[in-house]
Amino acid sequence: MKTIGVLTSGGDAPGMNAAIRAVVRTACENGMKVYGINRGYQGLIDDDLVELNIRSVSDIIHRGGTMLYSARCLAFKEEEGMQKAIETCKKHGIEGIVVIGGDGSFRGARDLSLRGIPCIGIPGTIDNDIVSSDYTIGYDTCLNTIMDMVDRIRDTVESHSRCFVVEVMGNRCGDLTLNSGIAVGATAIVIPEIQSDIEKHVIERIRRTQKTDKKHFIIMVAEGVGGVADLAKKIQEECGVETRSTVLGHVQRGGSPTARDRVMASQMGYYAVKLLMQGIGNRVVVMKDDKIVDYDIYEALTMTKEVDTTLYQIAHEISI
Repeated sequence: MKTIGVLTSGGDAPGMNAAIRAVVRTACENGMKVYGINRGYQGLIDDDLVELNIRSVSDIIHRGGTMLYSARCLAFKEEEGMQKAIETCKKHGIEGIVVIGGDGSFRGARDLSLRGIPCIGIPGTIDNDIVSSDYTIGYDTCLNTIMDMVDRIRDTVESHSRCFVVEVMGNRCGDLTLNSGIAVGATAIVIPEIQSDIEKHVIERIRRTQKTDKKHFIIMVAEGVGGVADLAKKIQEECGVETRSTVLGHVQRGGSPTARDRVMASQMGYYAVKLLMQGIGNRVVVMKDDKIVDYDIYEALTMTKEVDTTLYQIAHEISI
């Protein structure tokens, strides 16, 4: 290939810029032209492209968000929208595209690949919910952000002998909640993958720890479960401890990416371009068993992921 494109789609994640940088520089070092596609698939439909070179991506590795911006594009789900995107590719001689995003972005990459534009997906999402990959770009940064914020909340929790119910991002995936819950020593963790009996797993645990003279509590809840305000009210009524609910919100998406996210993004971006150089498309680059590998996108989308029940049990036993 002589010319490729790169885009970011779906929710932004720290490390996306590091991936863009790796794609651009790997391509340029191998004599290829690279177009940055603004605002994801919408930019491909609207012909909103900019040619990038090795200097275009200087000093972005440490920045959160995405220099190419992102958007969710309903028009791309229709054949008319896809054909407009293909016309844009033909106009600029784009022979392949690196797509950085989540499952929805990969479905778009698959559809383009099936229509003659080879695409390579890179998993970029804070949720760590790409079932084919053990790790997604942005997850580590988000996890550390959550830990830092809850550590700060703990100061108030301890000072006033309160309970705080904290809602964490992750959609229907509880990885962020489970791991951050362990990291902050939460009394209870509620995630969508494991059916929780609130009376048994939250209320009774608080009562039990109160008997050991513990006076402050942190409860971590995944956004896929929700209901943090109602849970806070129930805890206050039944346990007699002043309780507040906190939704951490979109601050979890931001910030400078950690070393792990920068390195992982760089590895995946490099790997993606090498696949396109071989004329290979319709693949997703993932981390599996600590190695960077690739899967057919369709195969990747049909995989299933199970929660780490051992980790959940550890959290349950050591946080009492």
